Amino acid sequence: MEAYDYVVVGAGTAGCVLAARLSQDPAVQVLLLEAGSAERTRAMTIPNAWPENLGSEADWGNTTTAQAEAGPVVYPRGRALGGSSAINAMAHLRGHRAVYDGWAAAGATGWGFADLLPYFRRSESAADRDPELRGTAGPIRVAPAIDRHPVAQAFVAALLASGHPCSDDLSGNRQDGVGWPDLAIARGERVSAADGYLRPALDRPNLTVFTGCLVTRLEVQRDRCTGVSYLREGRQAAARTTGEVVLSAGAVGTPQLLMLSGIGPARHLRAVGIDLVTDLPQVGENLQDHPIAITSCSPASSMPVSKYNHGEACAAVASSLAGAYPDLHLLPILLPLAPAGYELVPAGGYALVASAVAPGSRGSIRLATSEPSDPPLIDPGFLRDERDLDRLEAGLAMIREAAANRAFGQVRQAEIWPGPDVRTSGDIRTYIRGTVSSYYHPAGSCRMGSDDAAVVDCDLRVRGVTGLRVADASVFPTIPNAHPNATVLAVAERAAELISGRPAA
Repeated sequence: MEAYDYVVVGAGTAGCVLAARLSQDPAVQVLLLEAGSAERTRAMTIPNAWPENLGSEADWGNTTTAQAEAGPVVYPRGRALGGSSAINAMAHLRGHRAVYDGWAAAGATGWGFADLLPYFRRSESAADRDPELRGTAGPIRVAPAIDRHPVAQAFVAALLASGHPCSDDLSGNRQDGVGWPDLAIARGERVSAADGYLRPALDRPNLTVFTGCLVTRLEVQRDRCTGVSYLREGRQAAARTTGEVVLSAGAVGTPQLLMLSGIGPARHLRAVGIDLVTDLPQVGENLQDHPIAITSCSPASSMPVSKYNHGEACAAVASSLAGAYPDLHLLPILLPLAPAGYELVPAGGYALVASAVAPGSRGSIRLATSEPSDPPLIDPGFLRDERDLDRLEAGLAMIREAAANRAFGQVRQAEIWPGPDVRTSGDIRTYIRGTVSSYYHPAGSCRMGSDDAAVVDCDLRVRGVTGLRVADASVFPTIPNAHPNATVLAVAERAAELISGRPAA
């Protein structure tokens, strides 16, 4: 059993950043453990092939518990170098600055927007954006779509005609309105965290990366995490650390591993037969995600295939329930998408989607069994807060208004789902409850804060266990009103600095 200065669990977005940054110091030994493969497949490389990742070997292939009246919801998570950044739709968007200022105001001291801005900038290279706010030399190269799909162009034009403002950069000065968000695509290929951070560092002699390794337990002795146990090629193995273990397994995997190791809510752990190490009642609580509702449309004529991510455009807008920042995303999905269980849309069809990106609903991660290979119980709690249903109803109304605009005359034949017969508020709400799905953005299940109930403190250290930190989307106190990947990059950049005590080279 070898000893390392740092053991990083999970080579997703955060894990790739941490391994690359920590190993910049040649005096330390870093081990990165990943359950998935090192393979970079075509679906992980070619932007418009990303849907092929769903259900593949690179996807954990989870489903949730039953949600509203929709039943279980498919819940993809990346299982590869790069994690979800290797299989997702590549949108690179920050949350509104008020989100992060809300973190700090609620007790996550040092995590306001001004605190995080240097790390947002450090992680990205965004040409032709405001260099005071955006990065110019970071590992993740991003840019908006240029050769734009006609449906995406119609969507933007129609929303602008409806009175929504235009934003030239939704991660910049104006974080509300309709715009062309940055995509993690460069030279026609995806730029995952593995591509930008990890692969350039793989030849460092002080960085060891093991793939195909399922971490089964954190080893804790006298309230100190001393290493991890894991399965490699079906055999039990272990790694010891003289420094720290850093969990970066995501908002599902991190609380699952903590609980498997006896760190979590005492009553639940005893119920599944796990010996208690530390009673942390909030492990697995506070799970948040962005629920979505869709309208499916048939095309007026033959449509081209998106050259980007089958999305390209996005609007951050406010419902009447919004607080300090927009609480809705409106976007096209340039694929013939229908709600689960509904008849397929004709070739060339597409979906127009609303997502409640400032949800009031909260859910949880719980263990189904004490067996590490068994999937956990994932309950994002969609629509548990009635206001989220109100938000989605408002979002669908905005989408339908836009789709009725003459800008859609050349690209839309008809709305197939929910269809013209679904018009009353009651019918629309019934449709949403029966078809609600996920934007695939889990966060918040190991909340960071300065209060005693927080799972990790403001330096990301797990309460009650020394030598153990968490750095991934699970530490978010509240979910950003945008795709979380850009925020995970920034959190991981800051975590690397907190852990090493030195800024990135």
